[in-house]
Amino acid sequence: MGNKETRSMYEQLGISAEVWTYGQKTEESLKERFRQFDETAEYNQLKVIKAMQENRVSEGCFNYVSGYGYNDMGRDTLEAVYASTFHTEAALVRPQITCGTHALAIALAANLRPGDELLSPVGKPYDTLEEVIGIRPSCGSLAEYGVTYRQVELLEDGYFDYPAIEAALNERTKLVTIQRSKGYQTRPSYSVEKIGELIAFIKERRPDVICMVDNCYGEFVERIEPSDVGADMIVGSLIKNPGGGLAPIGGYIAGREDLIENCAYRLTSPGLGKEVGASLGVMQSFYQGFFLAPTVVCGALKGAVFAANIYENLGYPVVPDGKESRHDIIQAVTLGSAEGVVAFCKGIQAAAPVDSYVTPEPWAMPGYDSDVIMAAGAFVQGSSIELSADGPIKPPYAVYFQGGLTWNHAKLGILKSLQSMIDEGVIDIEKVRCRI
Repeated sequence: MGNKETRSMYEQLGISAEVWTYGQKTEESLKERFRQFDETAEYNQLKVIKAMQENRVSEGCFNYVSGYGYNDMGRDTLEAVYASTFHTEAALVRPQITCGTHALAIALAANLRPGDELLSPVGKPYDTLEEVIGIRPSCGSLAEYGVTYRQVELLEDGYFDYPAIEAALNERTKLVTIQRSKGYQTRPSYSVEKIGELIAFIKERRPDVICMVDNCYGEFVERIEPSDVGADMIVGSLIKNPGGGLAPIGGYIAGREDLIENCAYRLTSPGLGKEVGASLGVMQSFYQGFFLAPTVVCGALKGAVFAANIYENLGYPVVPDGKESRHDIIQAVTLGSAEGVVAFCKGIQAAAPVDSYVTPEPWAMPGYDSDVIMAAGAFVQGSSIELSADGPIKPPYAVYFQGGLTWNHAKLGILKSLQSMIDEGVIDIEKVRCRI
């Protein structure tokens, strides 16, 4: 009876019998993968609890603090919790950090000076960083302050060109930025182990070079973080993985104490640093979101691998594929047409608890070099740990799916994306029937 009632609910939400059956068959084949995700979530949950207990988190940490924010116990304790969890000397975790790009910009600008060179050994960085660096001219970029930039293209398999990296390192190289997730590319996302190998290679040749990892979308996917394998700084957004869907804003930078101190001076002001910056009543959401993050990330991972298998079995290129190990929550699906990307995103939007009636459309979003479509009916604006999908409207017309605060919502979203593509005529229903 229960299964029949659940199927009826899917029908009420617009899922056809064929799509529902195909989804059930796919889910059944993933039981062992899901069990592995659950085991990782359990380990990471215990890691977070241990950090909270060691740093004596108390009810007083949730108090509202305003103004300058001097002696904000909740803010300072939370930063100690992040440092303990990520095994770093210090951390900066603030609502004044508006997004992941802002956190990365702070970390770069705080630790680079005129005449220094920034190196990306993993090819092109995420689109919004192009203007931060000055690859695309922009007011206030690092290039305007005399910081030069160099990048090493990836090999055809998407991994590191070590000889070219060695050749690119020079006496002006001050900081190396390593993007863990694929961004709007169809390269692999990198495992913590692979990142560790790259850092070790760089440190053997230039021990003084700062290695920073853009950790966005990667937190709690594995049992270790890049800070466990030699990263001097790891950077991320609280409206992605570590916010657990509850943080309404914020970002973090964790790492070596002197580097984090520089970041604090850049965020606030020289001479003030970490001492100022009131928490303004968001601390309970920050703490509770971080506590829930391992479980939320687990649900998002189940959704990602489910999406990979749903679309790979229909003949679409997916990165990573349905059987590969996971190193972030993002699932790329190359649909081959603008119509496919738009239809997919319409389905994700229609599955949302918020703004489900809205139709997403491509637009010239600031920071991108082409029109971008974004689907996200989220409780927190722009929160990509919530069910969301987006992609640039340009070849190869890939869409990037991520998030889902619960596995059940992620499942609905993926089935709705498939249903939308069928309804829009992008996919023939017979392709689905053939795989039931």
